[in-house]
Formats: sequence, C-alpha cells, structure tokens
Amino acid sequence: MSTPRDRDRDGFDDGDGRGWQEPPHLGGGGSGDDEDRPNVADRRKTPRDEPPANQPWQPPGWDLPAAEPDRPAPRDDAPPAQYPPPQVPPSEQAPYPPQQHPQEQHPPQGFPPPEQPAPRGLFGRRRRKPGAVEQVFRYEGDLVGAQGWALQQGWTVSDGTAPQDAPLADLIASAPVRATKDHRAGNVLRGRVGTLELVAFDVVYASGRYLVPEYAITAVPMLGSVPGFRLSPARFWRHRTGGLVPMPSGDQAFDARWLLLAAEDDPRLRRLAQDPAVHALLLGSDDGDEFWSGAGDHIAAIRPDGHRPQLLEHHARLLTAITAALTSGY
Repeated sequence: MSTPRDRDRDGFDDGDGRGWQEPPHLGGGGSGDDEDRPNVADRRKTPRDEPPANQPWQPPGWDLPAAEPDRPAPRDDAPPAQYPPPQVPPSEQAPYPPQQHPQEQHPPQGFPPPEQPAPRGLFGRRRRKPGAVEQVFRYEGDLVGAQGWALQQGWTVSDGTAPQDAPLADLIASAPVRATKDHRAGNVLRGRVGTLELVAFDVVYASGRYLVPEYAITAVPMLGSVPGFRLSPARFWRHRTGGLVPMPSGDQAFDARWLLLAAEDDPRLRRLAQDPAVHALLLGSDDGDEFWSGAGDHIAAIRPDGHRPQLLEHHARLLTAITAALTSGY
C-alpha cells in the first residue's frame, strides 16, 4: 500500500510538481536541499584549446621553420664560374684541397678525357670494342704473322676460294682427323722451301661471324704416285686405319714413340721406317704432328693449331726429310 511519502522511482512526482528533484546520477539528493555538488564535467578548469576553423589540429611544437637555405641567392651580375680554378700560391693553400663535386671534376690538361661506357641499344648493351687480348688472338686469316712470313719468302697468299684451292678439299677429307663438312681450307700459302713446292693452309670452320682455325696442314705435291701410309705418334688415338698394317723400324726407342702404318709392303716405306735422319727429327720433336699420303699425290703433315712462322719452318724440315727418304732410291 502506497503512502504520500512514497515517490516514483524515476524522481518525478505525479502531483503538482513541488516534490520534483533531480535523479541521483545527475547530482540530485533525496533530501530536496539546493546545495551545489561538484560535477565531473567541471573538473577540467581550463577548456581545450580549439584550433582555428581553417587549420587542422596538430600537436604543440609541430611547426617547422621555413625551408630556406642559409646561403645568399646568386646575383644576376655575378661572373660565371671558371674551370680550372685560379692558381693559389703554396703559402696560401689549405693543408688539404677542398673536395670537388663529381660534376665539377675535370681531367688534367694534356690528357684525353676518360672513355665513356658504351650506350645501350634497342636490345640491350651495344657490342663493345674488342680489347687488346681479343684483337691479338682473333683469327683474321693471319693469326701470328704467317702471311707476313710467307710474303717475305716470296710465297703467294689466297683465302681458300681460288680455283687452284679446290683440290685441298680432298686432302682435308683424307686427313687422319675427324673433319666435317663445315671444315674448309683458309689462309692458303704457296711457296718453295729448298727443292720442295709447299702448300700450307688452315682448316677452318665458321663460328658466328668469325673463322676459327682448328688444324694446320702443310703438304708437298709429288710428281708420281705415293704409297699409302700414316706416320703418327704412338700416344695418338687412331681411327680409319682399315687396310693399314704396322711396319716396325727395328729401333726400339723410335718404335716406342712413333708408329708407321703401311697400306702395302713397299721398299720406299721400308726406307722411310729405317731412315736415321727421320728418326732424329721425330725423336727431337714434341710428338704433336701426324704425316700421311693423301689426295693421290700429296705427302702432308697436320697439327691441331693455326699456322705460324715457326710451325711452317718445322713442317718444312720434317717433310723435306720424309720426301728424301721416300725418293732416295730414284
């Protein structure tokens, strides 16, 4: 049962309003007195500093000074800089010269400027100029002066495409090496050494835009027929030796290092196998050459190298001794 002393739980009086009071959470008490009580909202004594309406808020001390250089601006009437700078007497020079900016460095007078790197092309870096080593070892038909040596001896020079060079293809095909259809004769040299007419050339193949010499052949054209034979170092691997039989010399030192294969039992080959001059020359070499009879009427020497003056003279000495042994009975 309610009495007049009871009031609404929400703080409102349903009567004439004289008993109204603020709710407790707003500071109103149950006694109805008008004493002031502190409010949580009034604890901040100073209001927040609001930024101006046209500027965003930023923490104190955030403003930075204007980005202006301390150095004075150049005058319009100032003279242009001079390079190199004027000379300063030694007594007035600083202990360490000031370091120049990379763009202000200039080459010393009397020296050419440094070489700039090659610019890039459409598909990458352009082909650079070959260096000194590449220019020396690049094959251009005369690797180390063979043509110059031949011209000094009165020889003739051709590139292997002349009509008289056509029989050289058969000589390459009969060589005791694995030549392919891509090999051809190049840097052909013809001349006389003593009583022999020699033809020397490189067996080359194309690799891109260059010709690479793989073998050097020196041959002697003979007037008559030549028996088939092959004279090779014993350490070499031999192929295409069908129909050839060994012909020992009787000299154990020579037979241990060299092997003569003959197609027939011919007295000329027996003289070659037992010739002391041939033995002396071959035993004094590095066992790097092979000799054979090919293309019907040629006696040739081959070595895995490009021709050079020393190799031309070396082959000329050996071929002179071999042909002398084969033709000594005539």
